[in-house]
Amino acid sequence: MNFFRGVMGGQAAGPQPSGAETIQKLCDRVASSTLLEDRRDAVRALKSLSKKYRMEVGTQAMDHLINILQTDRSDSEIVGYALDTLYNIICNDEEEEQDAVSPLPASGKNKNVSMPDENAQKQADDLGAQFTEKFIQDPEHITLLLTLLEEFDFHVRWPGVKLLTALLKSQGVQLQGIILVSPMGVSRLMDLLADSREVIRNDGLLLLQQLTKGNAAIQKIVAFENAFERLLDIITEEGSSDGGIVVEDCLLLLLNLLKNNSSNQNFFKEGSYIQRMKPWFEVGDDNSGWSAQKVTNLHLMLQLVRVMVSPVNSPGATASCQKCMFQCGLLQQLCTILMATGVPADILTETINTVSEVIRGSQVNQDYFASVNAPSNPPRPAIVVLLMSMVNERQPFVLRCAVLYCFQCFLYKNQKGQGEIVATLLPSTIDANSISAGQLLCGGLFSADSLSNWCAAVALAHALQDNLTQKEQLLRVQLATSLGKPPVSLLQQCTNILSQGDKIVRRGSKVQTRVGLLMLLCTWISNCPIAVTHFLHNQDNVPFLTAQISENLGEDERLVQGLCALLLGICIYYNDNSLENCTKDKLKQLIEKRIGKENFVEKLGFINKHELYSRAALKPQPVFPSPEQMLFDHEFTKLVKELEGVITKAIHKSSEEDKKEEEVKKTLEQHDNIVTQYKELIREQDAQIQELKEQVASMTAQNEQMQTTVTQQLSQIQQHKDQYNILKLKLGKESQSQSSSQGDSSQVNGLQTEELSQLREEVEELRKQHALLQTQLGEKDALINTLVSEVGTAAGLDNTELLQELDALKSQVQSQSSEINQLKSEKQELLKRAEAASSDTVPTTDASLDASTMADLESRLAAQMSETEKLKESRAELAQQLDSVTSTVAILQTEKAKLQTEVQESKKEQDDLLMLLADQDQKIHALKKKLKDLGQTVEDEEEDDVTDQTSDEDEDED
Repeated sequence: MNFFRGVMGGQAAGPQPSGAETIQKLCDRVASSTLLEDRRDAVRALKSLSKKYRMEVGTQAMDHLINILQTDRSDSEIVGYALDTLYNIICNDEEEEQDAVSPLPASGKNKNVSMPDENAQKQADDLGAQFTEKFIQDPEHITLLLTLLEEFDFHVRWPGVKLLTALLKSQGVQLQGIILVSPMGVSRLMDLLADSREVIRNDGLLLLQQLTKGNAAIQKIVAFENAFERLLDIITEEGSSDGGIVVEDCLLLLLNLLKNNSSNQNFFKEGSYIQRMKPWFEVGDDNSGWSAQKVTNLHLMLQLVRVMVSPVNSPGATASCQKCMFQCGLLQQLCTILMATGVPADILTETINTVSEVIRGSQVNQDYFASVNAPSNPPRPAIVVLLMSMVNERQPFVLRCAVLYCFQCFLYKNQKGQGEIVATLLPSTIDANSISAGQLLCGGLFSADSLSNWCAAVALAHALQDNLTQKEQLLRVQLATSLGKPPVSLLQQCTNILSQGDKIVRRGSKVQTRVGLLMLLCTWISNCPIAVTHFLHNQDNVPFLTAQISENLGEDERLVQGLCALLLGICIYYNDNSLENCTKDKLKQLIEKRIGKENFVEKLGFINKHELYSRAALKPQPVFPSPEQMLFDHEFTKLVKELEGVITKAIHKSSEEDKKEEEVKKTLEQHDNIVTQYKELIREQDAQIQELKEQVASMTAQNEQMQTTVTQQLSQIQQHKDQYNILKLKLGKESQSQSSSQGDSSQVNGLQTEELSQLREEVEELRKQHALLQTQLGEKDALINTLVSEVGTAAGLDNTELLQELDALKSQVQSQSSEINQLKSEKQELLKRAEAASSDTVPTTDASLDASTMADLESRLAAQMSETEKLKESRAELAQQLDSVTSTVAILQTEKAKLQTEVQESKKEQDDLLMLLADQDQKIHALKKKLKDLGQTVEDEEEDDVTDQTSDEDEDED
């Protein structure tokens, strides 16, 4: 144990061994000791010496430490010591400490470090790289390390995560290849994000950051291991933008997974993770006192949004993400930050750049951005507020560049927005009481600040990009230069700044201002012969351009010469020869005499040879290290690339070749016109064919519907027939039991039966016609059957009832008359008996009896007389009822005549329908013939034949 006391700092007698000797003894002890405790103490001692004696420990002890990891895996303590020792010899402690202490970004580190320190740092890095290469020579070592990461013990898992991270920092590409082919290698590392111990989880984030750098295959595997869900959950748990360094690490890992990886971007969008980004940008009204960590987090969040809608992505993917961001309200949230107060300048700048790419090329998003107003009094459009910052020379340079980029993205493929901007410059739409975008652009175009001149010129050029209508509209813009002088056009004023020798020239003599104006003029008159004519109409413009091109100026003026050559070349190429003094031939002769064709082409080549030209051509966003280097616009570089070759050819062509080319162009135009006419004819024919197909489909559907309707109508007709037959049988039985006075009504019913049979035959004939009129014929048949049944009921049943009532009244009257006659006869007999009694001598008792009998007879006679009077009154009433019944019969006869008239009219209407049916058949045959001529398949009328056969069978059964 004296040996370990010496190593661990205890005092021992005798001379102290050197560090290398001590390490050698410890390595021997690790290799030869049989007791686990002895090996553990030796590894602990190596760990304590590994930082001070990094070279010696790495050289002598690495193999022993790896052997410990393989043989003593059951003891977590010794494995943890071995992993810590390997981490110390591979990782650079000085760099780690500097990363933890220094708040500077990576690009700003070590700027003030002395040369010896830089050399020491370089040696340390080389030493770490050497030990890393030695460790990864055997891929099994990495597999062993990945296996150890599955251990849940903190003393094993955490050192293993740190060691693997250090290896990836030193030799990332080699480690990525080994982990990629290792079974379940990436999945084991993803399990670190689910660890409940925050230290391991946070270091796992750093490990995955190093693992996913520049390797698309690993990025895809990590993404499909549910990384997006886990990372977004961690960001939410940590407080989103208000969170700490863990949120920053999650955002950096998300950027690694999504940047330049279309597969992961699509997976992120399809997984509805864009919607989960919206709460990140919810800022309150009080935006003062933002912490540095919050600024960093929000900056990374904005970069993450930009990655999804970057112009370098495929157009389809970008458009899909832009649509999703608008629908979920993310764009609206970004515009809220854009118009909020108290937002830090760098966050505001990045927000402007983010909004720019979210709306770039998306008409819906551009329209929404145009409707956003700043919270001012009175409210102003956000575009106007941003342009005010762009032309204000006191604003930061990066902010002005961001505003210019936002304006360019707003106008990109947005002809509606271009028209709105140009309209603010036209005389009819200028409002003196408000500031418009056009007024700000004109103010910046002619201000004393050269950067404002350049930005305004480029912004105005984007309002004209690929829009011939707005180029012609801008020619109407008039500017008031000074009191007492007539207004001049905007085109004239731009050329005056370039050519005249007053104060404007001294302001515009700066290269940046002149370059901006020349780019505006080139964009304006390109592909617009009317603008070329207006430009050439000023007689000072061509001499100025030729003078600029022919002079031998310095390096700074070469770019101006090249742009002047481009402008003059555009005047030649797009010249319609409407001006006699400035035709194509005369301008080319002027170049040949004053400049020389070869010299002109050489000066034209100065543009794409400029060092800033290639930088601007890389990406649409204007990113410049300083305002002085802001010379080229991305869209203008495309225009130069498009026109340089054609202008060179146009300069070298002779007049005869021009004429031939014009003839060829005319011929091609004629051919194009012919082709266009044929295309239009084909489109019309396609439209007609499509329309006929639709008609066939609709007629087929109507045919099927009508067949169904016909089937229903046939069933209803059959029901009506059955009901009619039942009624006819009832009427036949009643007609046999009626008296002779009811014979007329029976004859009428007979006639109606004949008419019904005729109508039924007509119905059966009409049923065989086209299906288009079956519904109407069925309705007519139903109406006729209804009328006939009503006539039969009214004429037959009502007459019988009335005649029966009359007979009853007659019999009652006869019975009452017979009773009256009987009473009269009894009275006569009584009177005769009374006369006989009075003439004879009869006893007193008989006389009194006869008197009482007479009184009784008289009372009975009086009662009979009163009953007779009542019968007379009832007889008068019955006579009145008989008269009313007779009138009712007359009315019924009249209604019967009317119904017969309606039946005749129905027959006439059926004849008209038959005529219409014939016309429809002819039209249908013509349409079918036309369809057959067009190559369409037309079905035969087999279904109609089947329907007709079925109807004939029904008639036979009837």
